Amino acid sequence: MKHLLLALMVCLLAVSCKQAEKPTAINIGTVDSLFSKTLNEQRKVWVHVPESFKKSPGTKYPVVYLLDGDGHFYSVVGLIHQLSSNTRCPEMIVVGIPNTDRTRDLTPTHVKKVFGDTTFSKTSGGGENFTRFIADELIPYIDSHYPTTPYRTMIGHSLGGLMSVNTIVHHPDIFANYLAIDPSMWWDARKLSNESEAIFKEKKLSNKFLYVAVANTMRDGMQLSDLAKDTTETTEHIRSILEFCERTKAQAGSGLTFASEYYPDDDHGSVPLIAEYDALRAMFSWYALKGLDVYFDPKANKSASDLVDLLNAHYKDVSTHFGYETLPPEEMVNGLGYGFMSNNMAEKALAMFDLNLNNYPKSSNAHDSMGDYFLNQKDTASAIDQFNEALAIAEVSATREKLNKLKKK
Repeated sequence: MKHLLLALMVCLLAVSCKQAEKPTAINIGTVDSLFSKTLNEQRKVWVHVPESFKKSPGTKYPVVYLLDGDGHFYSVVGLIHQLSSNTRCPEMIVVGIPNTDRTRDLTPTHVKKVFGDTTFSKTSGGGENFTRFIADELIPYIDSHYPTTPYRTMIGHSLGGLMSVNTIVHHPDIFANYLAIDPSMWWDARKLSNESEAIFKEKKLSNKFLYVAVANTMRDGMQLSDLAKDTTETTEHIRSILEFCERTKAQAGSGLTFASEYYPDDDHGSVPLIAEYDALRAMFSWYALKGLDVYFDPKANKSASDLVDLLNAHYKDVSTHFGYETLPPEEMVNGLGYGFMSNNMAEKALAMFDLNLNNYPKSSNAHDSMGDYFLNQKDTASAIDQFNEALAIAEVSATREKLNKLKKK
């Protein structure tokens, strides 16, 4: 069994590279911008669209909205790419929102002083206005210019985490998932935490997910158990987060799916990367497809039609979570097809390539892969037909080379 799984992994890697073009720059996103009437300023956004969109232009993706976007864009794009490549989460568009006035936009209320300092708080309290910008201007802009679905996630760290919490408390319908990384729940004498308790009692938050990451910001030598008797400003940050977590856990009747994690080995600055990874795994715990290995066992009594039924049933369940129809991902199914083909399981390979053609008829890659299947089966005429179909959709040099080679025979 191990050698079969190894062959599948090798094929998955090969498929991701097989249509590579000539060396060029590696780009993971673009800088876009829009004028906000709400904020009365031009706002830049960093946007990543999955690479698969080039092969399947009809595909649409869930969207992650990332506060402090320029500080976390590269890591979040990388994490989602890695996890989605291994079917642990869906491919997603990432929209990073850089700051113009961070204190203004990422604080829900105005305060006169922050730990005795009046400078930091001068422009505070614009968070609700910033939320209106996101809901009424940015999201419609992104939806009209990029291939999006209505399934959205919000990620924020520190004051950005405070805004993630503020959004689910006061505007829960904007996003499906909320990630608050070491949020500044101490803001305005813990006002948001106090508000959340009453609001979560009244609101129904079914199909909403909140993940709170807690960093170790205590003094050296302190333990969590020491916080019960500590009232110093030094520990106010972590104590305010833990209080919010306890209050939220107590509101099980709201229907909210809530998870929190304490990271004893990470401080406020180092915690975002591991928290983002854990949160994505948690919020998409239902996404991964399991039970595929048995289909590579020649002794197992599993047919190609059984496999198609498994895929369709799983993604019907995924569709329920998303709230709209979700097809088996093209690249994942393609990888299975090549895996079966390399293991001389032609019927299952054909079923996978055929499934992709049915689901993604305008994909040049789906036709190219079916052409590879016919080549493997020594059906030259059918291979030529499929390569021609692929090139009619998109000009890809690797496909053209294969077609020219066949025509010379």
